[in-house]
Amino acid sequence: MMDDRFDGQKILQKLSGKKIMFVGDSLSNNQWQSLACILHFAVPNANYTLVARGPIVTLSFPEYGVSVMFLKNGFLVDVVSEKVGRVLKLDTLTRTQHWKGIDVLIFDTYHWWMHTGSHKTWDYFQIGDKLIKDMDSMDAYKTALTTWANWVDSNIDPAKTRVFFQGISAVHVQGNGWGEPSVPNCFGQTKPIKGAEFPGQHYPGEAVIKDVLNSMKLPVNLLDITLLTQLRKDGHPSNYTKGGQDCSHWCLPGVPDTWNEILYTILID
Repeated sequence: MMDDRFDGQKILQKLSGKKIMFVGDSLSNNQWQSLACILHFAVPNANYTLVARGPIVTLSFPEYGVSVMFLKNGFLVDVVSEKVGRVLKLDTLTRTQHWKGIDVLIFDTYHWWMHTGSHKTWDYFQIGDKLIKDMDSMDAYKTALTTWANWVDSNIDPAKTRVFFQGISAVHVQGNGWGEPSVPNCFGQTKPIKGAEFPGQHYPGEAVIKDVLNSMKLPVNLLDITLLTQLRKDGHPSNYTKGGQDCSHWCLPGVPDTWNEILYTILID
């Protein structure tokens, strides 16, 4: 159950007539699912519709005029299948037509950039006409984020649209990351890390995100969730699923609800 600091009915009334869209990977979907659940919990007797149309899933509350959407877009920039293979185009964006006319946009991209080996979903990077086989992942990430930031600066009216960026959500795939080298992953973890500091390393993308956001003309709110997720090694689905380890996503109710508390506080303020 959500903390009473989050008033679902209040936020529905505050955002009357508005559209909210999450754009990103499965962690973005995790936050969308959380918000969908807690809004429905707040007004269980309200009529609603849940529609999947093309790449967008939309939960609507007609009596409030509020729609909460998720658009899957793991890189934000384009990935195109060409003769040479899968090309990740760092200077062109995909599906931007869906971003226009939205009142609250929450973007997310990071984890897909960290994939290697068989999990990697591209073969080449491209900037302009230049194909690049090997490139530092953080250089590529910054180039792509800068492409996104330039589009936001050029196309979003801050008087009409609030823009957020979901920070990096932690994974717990090696116990030595939190000081327990004998623990292989998050499976069996039932307690969070004590204290308010994470003993492991920072994610290199944290600095990249902050650098790009700080360089933008349009004010973008960073949902800086990294530390609070690093401390919650106990919050992943692995303890409750049969087969396979999932130490990247989060149980609901659970950790993503706190992300939405942060979002709620900013929107209500």
